[in-house]
Amino acid sequence: MPMYEYAPHSDGCEHCSGGFEVLQSMGADALTECPECDGPCHRVISAFAVNKSARDIMSPKNLEQKGFTQYTKAGNGYYEKTAGKEGPDVIRR
Repeated sequence: MPMYEYAPHSDGCEHCSGGFEVLQSMGADALTECPECDGPCHRVISAFAVNKSARDIMSPKNLEQKGFTQYTKAGNGYYEKTAGKEGPDVIRR
């Protein structure tokens, strides 16, 4: 479930004055009132966090740490192992 950020329309209470976060399902309706003071609020668009880029996830080091074996094409029908401990060092068709 995603975390949604909300902000009050006015000063708000101690809970909502600086904005607040709510863990909601994606299908849930956006809140229109603060859950503490019932004051009006609205959902705020915010950035999301990304832990690793696709390049980091598919790096030989990361793949090997997760137990995968990776082969890279080295020629016509010739593949060399670039990550992992299992399998042959070279695959030829």
